[in-house]
Amino acid sequence: MDIIISNTSDIPIYEQIIRQMKKSILNGTITEGEQLPSMRMLAKELKISVITTKRAYEELENAGLIVTIVGKGSFVAKNNMHLLKEEQLKEIESDIQQAVEKAKANNISLQELIDIVKIIYGEDTYE
Repeated sequence: MDIIISNTSDIPIYEQIIRQMKKSILNGTITEGEQLPSMRMLAKELKISVITTKRAYEELENAGLIVTIVGKGSFVAKNNMHLLKEEQLKEIESDIQQAVEKAKANNISLQELIDIVKIIYGEDTYE
């Protein structure tokens, strides 16, 4: 599993693990039912405490993204794509809300904001 930890980030290590695992699940890098590395193995691979990986796995399990079976390990939960997609949409809505508020505060029209989004999204074709 390709997880990159930054010790200089303001984001706690367990949160970095959670975010990267969520992203891997959402983009299909790790799939439903796939076994995750054990907490010990991941901790050793990342050169971090097992307590940190345990916290990340617990948070992922509480979010319904993974399931842990005693004696077998942790697996990507089935049917979790909808949960992840909803979570991603909530984050995007929050980001858009901030952009809209900033645009309004700077007298940027809705059409100008839409044009900016289209350019960033790559649909900047003008007729």
